[in-house]
Amino acid sequence: MSIEEQYVNSLFAESLKRTSESAWPEWSLDEIAGRLAEISGSGATAALTFAFSLVVEAQQQGGPVGWVTSCGSCFYPPDAARRGADLNALVVVRLPDARVIPRAGEKLLRSGAFALVVLDIGAGDISMALQARLAALAREHHAALVCLTEKEERDFSLGSLISLRVHARRRRISEGELKCELKVLKDKRRGPTWSQAEVCRGPLDGELSVEPAGLC
Repeated sequence: MSIEEQYVNSLFAESLKRTSESAWPEWSLDEIAGRLAEISGSGATAALTFAFSLVVEAQQQGGPVGWVTSCGSCFYPPDAARRGADLNALVVVRLPDARVIPRAGEKLLRSGAFALVVLDIGAGDISMALQARLAALAREHHAALVCLTEKEERDFSLGSLISLRVHARRRRISEGELKCELKVLKDKRRGPTWSQAEVCRGPLDGELSVEPAGLC
């Protein structure tokens, strides 16, 4: 092969690589692995729906998942099971003081045993020093770290070290169906240029639901 042909082939290979890297992304474990991500939501939110899509994906790949929350807040287990989560394999840590949730997440990440760690911090915050350690551990172990926060779309993210910030919401589209939407507000890899939506089961009119169906 001549030098000219080798050069043309190298240009073609580089073009294919750029095309692959810029391909339309989707909400998935591969997209978030090694990153510090935030799912925000308020009111009719779909944060848990999109968080548990990652839980199910990680478990299907054989990856352990840790979920850290406060004693006063937790997902609704029957909805999580209907979503496909293996509750027996899900490590759930419930803490009396929500302020220590990020530090508990740091310990889980530092173990190197988890493919995904979810921190349900609500209206809480994480110091920049701790964010730096969490981001470094996520990169080191190629683990996905997802923070669930309660805030409006217009509110600031947890901090500059958040690699991916998405806002989740849901709305009823028909009896028994909800549309769960995810809007990317910040993506350091690709820019805030993409979104995702899916239809989830919701309560029928007149049907009692202890927690919002389709998670929330």
